Amino acid sequence: EGNEVSFQKMSDSLSNYDVVLFGEFHDHPVVHWLQKKLTEKLYAKNNNLVLGAEMFEADNQLILDEYLQGKIPQSRFEEEMRLWNNYKTDYKPLIEFAKTNKLQFVATNVPRRYASAVSKKGLDSLKNYAEEAKSYFAKLPIKVDTITPGYAEMLKMMSGHGMQGDAMKFVEAQAIKDATMAEKILDYLPEDGIFLHYNGDYHSKSYGGIYWYLKEMNPDLKIAVISAEQSDDEALEFVPEKASTGNFILFIPEDFTRTY
Repeated sequence: EGNEVSFQKMSDSLSNYDVVLFGEFHDHPVVHWLQKKLTEKLYAKNNNLVLGAEMFEADNQLILDEYLQGKIPQSRFEEEMRLWNNYKTDYKPLIEFAKTNKLQFVATNVPRRYASAVSKKGLDSLKNYAEEAKSYFAKLPIKVDTITPGYAEMLKMMSGHGMQGDAMKFVEAQAIKDATMAEKILDYLPEDGIFLHYNGDYHSKSYGGIYWYLKEMNPDLKIAVISAEQSDDEALEFVPEKASTGNFILFIPEDFTRTY
């Protein structure tokens, strides 16, 4: 709403939600640091905390569980998990926090091979996959509302670049990710606890993406969105048109150092 709030006030407020979607810039060190600090604060408020992230794919849940439970060494975990290149600097601290505090950490994202298939052949192509494969993505059929935040812009952008034929498949590939992450969050939602989810800002910005699917699946769920925004204003003044992008909005200097 344009009011500056302290980190403490933000974390106190977020402790009252069922789900917190932390939209990030993948390559921004301050955002990742704030994720770690918010995780610590929410855990201090309610130790019935479950963590989850876009950066880990659902078919790797067993490996992730085995590492968190101390059944496999760190070297084997990091070799087999298909980790992002910035894992050690940006996501490892979150995994290690979960391991130290014996928290569940959920690999929420659809395996990229299925999202890739959808981008080429559309959502209907997933009907022909094996039952085990279907356990790694959201239940079919998946509703795709093309006027929701994010999807409408995506269609318009791709159509403007002369890609009308592929635009809908591209949106459907985004939808299989968002719907899968939403479903996994609900599968692991703690009773009287908080599910804190880390995802790219685009997946929850303006209450679209994961947020939209969560509300479709469970309208009564209390969900908060943290959105990250760039600002070229040195004073980081609030930009009124960004007011609808999240419950809390992080304004980040545009010229801040990126990690990759």
